[in-house]
Amino acid sequence: MNMIENLDWTYIRAFLAAAEGGSLSAAARALKLSQPTLGRQIRAAEEALGVELFHRQPRGLALTPAGEKMLVPAKEMQAAAARLSLVAEGQDTRLSGVVRITASEMVAHYLLPPIIAGIRQAEPLIELEIHPSNDSKNLLFREADIAVRMYRPDQLDVIAKHIGDMHMGMFASRTYIARHGMPKGIDKISGHEFIGYVENPAIIEGMKELGLDIDRHFFKTRSDQQAVHWELARAGCGIGFTQLRTGRMDRDMVQVLPEVPISTLPFWLTAPEALRTNPRIRRVFDLLVAALSDVVDA
Repeated sequence: MNMIENLDWTYIRAFLAAAEGGSLSAAARALKLSQPTLGRQIRAAEEALGVELFHRQPRGLALTPAGEKMLVPAKEMQAAAARLSLVAEGQDTRLSGVVRITASEMVAHYLLPPIIAGIRQAEPLIELEIHPSNDSKNLLFREADIAVRMYRPDQLDVIAKHIGDMHMGMFASRTYIARHGMPKGIDKISGHEFIGYVENPAIIEGMKELGLDIDRHFFKTRSDQQAVHWELARAGCGIGFTQLRTGRMDRDMVQVLPEVPISTLPFWLTAPEALRTNPRIRRVFDLLVAALSDVVDA
């Protein structure tokens, strides 16, 4: 019997997860399996292929030369399996079942909940999973069915709709304003505390467009996680940045220097092209477009 006949897709999935994660523990977490189960699947893959795929090291796994050669065809199998799943899912004609939505943490926390409540009322047979993530989920590998993104997608085989541009603003808590006063102009902010990012250069670049030559040390409090950034502003750590809609919904927050122009964020909604014919995903996509259009225009 050809050894490839014993090759299960589960084994290839385990091999790819271990290669990408660099350890059994990381691969097990990614696949939501126990480490012993993941280890058995990798050993089964090695037996089926007749080669050693990894060197076991104290701090993880390293691909062997044979494993390196197997990586590209394994990824091709993964892509083919994903396409097969998408085509099959596209044939489902039921207006029920699960739809997985991914969005940035800020959008998932502060904008989507009332929208999701409206969709649940409109379509009670559709189950909705929300996956907050600032990472780009791969729609073609079914990591999500629909993605809300702040940039134009460049993947092939996806449908994308530009919903609009979200206006941004600077906000501070009422307690901060009571202590420090309201800034009188962008050229008089040196006496104020601002909350910045650690690695993300967006705020620094935006301020440079306003004529302010600053670096990350200008921001005495920093976090790249947007939800944490906003909560730091709410706690009175300084002036933070967020979508106008989110800031104006919070009665404890005050918009600072509303006359200062701040770059907008484009809103895109995307889904795999193969799922255009799936009624429940199409329905949720259309409801999201309508609801987010109102948010963007607000």
